[in-house]
Amino acid sequence: MDMEAAKVLGAGFAAIGCGLAAIGVGVVFGNFLEGALRNPGAADGQQGRLFIGFAAAELLGLLSFVVAMILIFVVK
Repeated sequence: MDMEAAKVLGAGFAAIGCGLAAIGVGVVFGNFLEGALRNPGAADGQQGRLFIGFAAAELLGLLSFVVAMILIFVVK
């Protein structure tokens, strides 16, 4: 396998994390809405945890995107 093919293959595997981050964000918001609909009085107290979960999932997605871009454009 030549170096260019290995770079593109590695970048493709790293980019999978972007899709998984989207799934993670959907799970976080879905679970929040499920809990908020069951107990609307506690929804305000859980909103901070919602944003922390959202930020963590997005951070991992952005990190995988950065790794993919580094593999494509920086590694020679």
